[in-house]
Amino acid sequence: MEIKKIGVIGAGQMGNGIAHVLAIAGYDVVLNDVSQDQLDAALDLIGANLDRQVAREKITQEVRDNAIARIKPSLEIAEVGRTDLVIEAATEREDVKVKIFASLLPHLLPHTILTSNTSSISITRLASGTDRPEKFMGFHFMNPVPIMQLVELIRGIATDEQTYKACLGVVDALGKTAASAEDFPAFIVNRILMPMINEAVYTLYEGVGSVASIDSSLKLGANHPMGPLELADFIGLDTCLAIMNVLHEGLADTKYRPCPLLTKYVEAGWLGRKTQRGFYDYRGETPVPTR
Repeated sequence: MEIKKIGVIGAGQMGNGIAHVLAIAGYDVVLNDVSQDQLDAALDLIGANLDRQVAREKITQEVRDNAIARIKPSLEIAEVGRTDLVIEAATEREDVKVKIFASLLPHLLPHTILTSNTSSISITRLASGTDRPEKFMGFHFMNPVPIMQLVELIRGIATDEQTYKACLGVVDALGKTAASAEDFPAFIVNRILMPMINEAVYTLYEGVGSVASIDSSLKLGANHPMGPLELADFIGLDTCLAIMNVLHEGLADTKYRPCPLLTKYVEAGWLGRKTQRGFYDYRGETPVPTR
């Protein structure tokens, strides 16, 4: 099937990035959120990011203007249902995602493919609550979406080959690279990345090193572009904790136990860059370690 119109649910950090790259690739996009303020902020951010690409001569002004014109903001979930493909990019909470898909079902076209941008939750389980598990799969973009080249495609137990090939075609149209993953907790990237971040938090928790020394060690000693604690702040400590909980509960192995310090930071509301405090304090001119 040919995909022309795509619905994106959630206009936050991931959703606006997904809408951005889809629109540049020529897809008509319905960007949905429960908040008009969030939609307005997303369109402003997409416009600013496109302007930055024009300034760097990555795209032309015409491509920028056409991309903005292809994005239609909407508060109505019914509008999302009248698309060829839906990419759900709401918060990383299974109960929220289940409710979103349930609200979508009455409005879907017979051929509409459903996908989730979840970074860790079972695709098979999400699909089982819909009327089309064979047309459901994981479509996991990396953050920031316009820059990162990888997309994980995750097949649930019922996902058919036609659905996989249709989604693979979208990834190819975006100029990105797909990695096929099996439907096990956290898939590939976060199955490897999050335990490393969690171990870095344990290293801090146990006093083996400071925030600065841990991040410097991985940047200079392992050639990582960002230190693990800096990266955790960028991702969001609440998201890191949610994924570690999925790994711990789904695989029942103590090596995935979230570090108590990570839990404490989330309880404090220190979630990283988005709240201005995490393992670093971002309220000044330069980030300052909080421990």
